[in-house]
Amino acid sequence: MPWRSDPTPYRVWVSEIMLQQTQVATVLPYYERWMKSFPSVAHLADADEAELMRHWEGLGYYRRVRSMHAAAKKIVQDHGGIFPLNYEDVLALPGVGRYTAGAVLSISTDAKLPVLEGNTQRVYSRWIGLRDSPTEKEANKLLWELAEKILPRRGSGQLNQAAMELGSLVCLPRNPDCDSCPVRGHCRTNELGLQDLIPGKIKRIQYEDRTEFALILMNRKQGVDRYLARPLPDGGRWAGLWDFPRCTEPATESVDAAAAWLSEQLDTVVAPGPQLKTIRHAVTKYRISLHIHQVSLAAGQRFVPKHHDSLWRWVTLDELENLPMSVTGRKIVKLLTL
Repeated sequence: MPWRSDPTPYRVWVSEIMLQQTQVATVLPYYERWMKSFPSVAHLADADEAELMRHWEGLGYYRRVRSMHAAAKKIVQDHGGIFPLNYEDVLALPGVGRYTAGAVLSISTDAKLPVLEGNTQRVYSRWIGLRDSPTEKEANKLLWELAEKILPRRGSGQLNQAAMELGSLVCLPRNPDCDSCPVRGHCRTNELGLQDLIPGKIKRIQYEDRTEFALILMNRKQGVDRYLARPLPDGGRWAGLWDFPRCTEPATESVDAAAAWLSEQLDTVVAPGPQLKTIRHAVTKYRISLHIHQVSLAAGQRFVPKHHDSLWRWVTLDELENLPMSVTGRKIVKLLTL
């Protein structure tokens, strides 16, 4: 892993944020590209948000990159552009919690700080034979205490990484490879043969089905096709990414209702058109069926963005290639280029 060969606080921080909810194999090419474009906190702080989003596109959970941007600006303002080495200062950065602060400082500076995440939760739960779910309040507190007490005087970062690797490669959720585990002789769960019961069950996400509509409104001018799109506003899903008009209201069940929504948005009459495709995907707790429809302005209707909502723009597909978009937004662009 490239951040291990040169574990500066900045490099480890970037890797830890990218690795949240994301597999290592997925992160590696993103990390390499990121470091080439933003090799320091100062470069990150000075970057344009749209450029950061474009680098992050496909990793998901886009709030992470916006928090990183805010944290970099805070480091420049409060710490002269030098990543802080004090635990409380790191914990005060946007998007940083107890685990991330401990991981960054222990790995980069060997600070005696514990880490507890999915892999180490499982390793430590099995080690002591903890049958409760590691996410329950008292069980989680016990695991944090254990993670702190086992830290050596020196080499805390190595131990933390070793525990994470042990969970990732050996102490697997199902069918752990106990025969090759270097600490099996001290493992209470292995002694009792309770690997299938420990750790206790973690509540799984209960997905809800939802229907959404993406509306493709085209305007041909001087032989060039332009499509209505906008950067999504703050406070909502995929804030800062560009997208086609997308009706996400839970009560919207037809393209007619979606067209009425867009008509209200643009203060002009939009007529529904044929369906191009349906994309099924998941976002947080929702399983979404996204119906993509062509729409058009009703006869005699016009829409000029500068006279209405300044976020809306007529953009070409070539322009969208260089703008940050969600995975489904990028799929729509690909669909329109066929």
